Amino acid sequence: MERIAIEGGHKLQGSVRVHGAKNAALPILAASVMAHGESIIEDVPNLQDIRVMVTILRHLGAKVHHEGSRLRVDATTLTHTEVPENLMRQMRSSIFLMGPILARCGQVRISLPGGCTIGSRPIDLHLKGLQALGARIEEKHGYILCTANRLRGANIYLDLPSVGATENLIMAAVFADGVTTIHNAAREPEIIDLANYLNTMGARVHGAGEDKVVIEGVHRLRGAEYKVIPDRIVTGTLLLAAAITQGEIELTNVQPDHLGAVISKLQETGVEVRVESNRLHVRTNARPKRIERIQTAYYPGFPTDLQSPFMAFLSVADGTSVVTESIFEGRYQHVSELMRMGAKIKVDMRTAFIEGVPELTGAHVEATDLRAGAALILAGLAANGKTFIEKVHHIDRGYEKVEEVFGSLGAKIWRERSDSTS
Repeated sequence: MERIAIEGGHKLQGSVRVHGAKNAALPILAASVMAHGESIIEDVPNLQDIRVMVTILRHLGAKVHHEGSRLRVDATTLTHTEVPENLMRQMRSSIFLMGPILARCGQVRISLPGGCTIGSRPIDLHLKGLQALGARIEEKHGYILCTANRLRGANIYLDLPSVGATENLIMAAVFADGVTTIHNAAREPEIIDLANYLNTMGARVHGAGEDKVVIEGVHRLRGAEYKVIPDRIVTGTLLLAAAITQGEIELTNVQPDHLGAVISKLQETGVEVRVESNRLHVRTNARPKRIERIQTAYYPGFPTDLQSPFMAFLSVADGTSVVTESIFEGRYQHVSELMRMGAKIKVDMRTAFIEGVPELTGAHVEATDLRAGAALILAGLAANGKTFIEKVHHIDRGYEKVEEVFGSLGAKIWRERSDSTS
C-alpha cells in the first residue's frame, strides 16, 4: 500500500501543462470500437481508469498500442461482446461501452458498473434510451443483456441531463436507422468532444453542447486521428492549489471557457485570475474572502467534481461560506477528513456551512473518493505540518503523476509505503 505525504506551508509557483481530460478520453475510447481501421487518439492521460479501459478494449478483440500520451486503437475485428465483471466493477465509465458495442455487434452483456461511492448513479436512463432505440433488455443474476437486430432512430426524452446517458445514447444512435433526437441532453464539454470525434470518423451528430442533440444514422465509421480536450477538473484543482497556498502559477493547455463558473467564484474570494486563449494565470497573497453561496449544477453551472476541492479552499477563508451539493447526495465524505485537519464544517442535508479557520493542521487522513482525495491534497498543501493521505488509488484515477505535477510547482509532496491496513 502507498500513501501520499505532504509537508505543508509552501507557496506554489511556476508553470505546468494540463493533461487531456479523463472524462473525455474514456467515451472517446469507447467510441473507437465502432470504427473500421486504426484511430490515433492524442493527449490521453496515463491514469488507472484509462488503463482499465484499454484492458477492456483488448479483451473485446481490439488492438491497442499505448505510446506515451498517444493511443492507437484498431477495432476492425471484435471477438467478444461481453465486458468482464471484474473490469466493470473497477470503473463506472465502462458503462460507455454498452451503446457502441450494441450498435456495432447487435448485442452486449455487462454487469453493473463500479466507481466512486459518491451517491446514487442509476443507469436506468441508459436502458430506457436504448429501449427507445429498439433494444431488448434482460436483467438477471447481476448482468444486463442488450440485443437488437437493428437499432432505429427515436425521440428520447431524458428525465435529467445525465452526461453518461447522453454519451451512451449518442454512440448507439450513430448506427441506428433514421434520425434520433435526444431532448434534455447534457451539455458538458466532454460531450462536444465525443461528438467531434465521432464526426471525424464519419458520424453525423448535430447540436452537441446544447440541450437537444440530433443524430443522423450512418452505416459505417472509419478510423480517425483526434486530440482530447484539456481536463477542466484538473485545471480547476490546480487553480485552487495555487490559491490555497497563496502562490502564483501559470497553466497551459487549458480551455478557460470550460471553467467560467469556477473562475467567477475564485475571483469572488479575491483571487486574481488572468484569462488568455489557452492559458490561465492565477495569483493571490492574501487569505480568501468567504463565498455567500455555491451550488453545484449541471454544466455550465458549478461542477460537482470541484465541490470537494473548493470546500478545502473555503476552509481557510475569512468568514463562513455556504455550499450546496445538488447532484450527488453522497459527496460530503471528505468533510470528516477535513475536520481532522482543523476545518470547521457543519452539514445539514445537502448544504454545508464552512466556517473558515486561519490555518489547517497536518493529519493522517483517507481519500474516500477521487475528488475527496484532491481536496485533501489541497488541504495538505496549505496545512501546518505533515499530512498523510491513505487510499491514493482513488486519486490516481483522475490525476496523472500528481506528486510530480505539484512537486514541479514547489510543493513538498511524495509517495511512501503505508503501514495502514485499512
